[in-house]
Amino acid sequence: MIYFWVGLAGMLGAILRYLVGIMIFTDNTFPYSTLIINLIGSFLLAWLSANIFKRLSISPEIATIVGTGLVGAFTTFSTLSVETVQLFQNGHTLLGIVYVTISIFGGLGMCRLGFNMIQEAQES
Repeated sequence: MIYFWVGLAGMLGAILRYLVGIMIFTDNTFPYSTLIINLIGSFLLAWLSANIFKRLSISPEIATIVGTGLVGAFTTFSTLSVETVQLFQNGHTLLGIVYVTISIFGGLGMCRLGFNMIQEAQES
């Protein structure tokens, strides 16, 4: 039955990804929407993992539904990969390098921010 719920949450995550993507400024040169979505997703999954899932003793099944289904479908590594290759193929080498660098280090930074926010709140 968990497969159904992960799939349903994944459907909702994909819809959210599409809606956020069309709301964010996009041009034909740089994939801003994917970058912002992946940064938000990195923060969100870390924040949920460190705060909500642990503090409320959320079951591993619910954490999987939300983490793998909802947030996993909201973010996407495959789109990052394709857009990076397209940037390189279209002669935008510097933009490709910037995109990958911000995506990886920005994602890690947002993840750390999500964890840090919980640690600071717990210490207060």
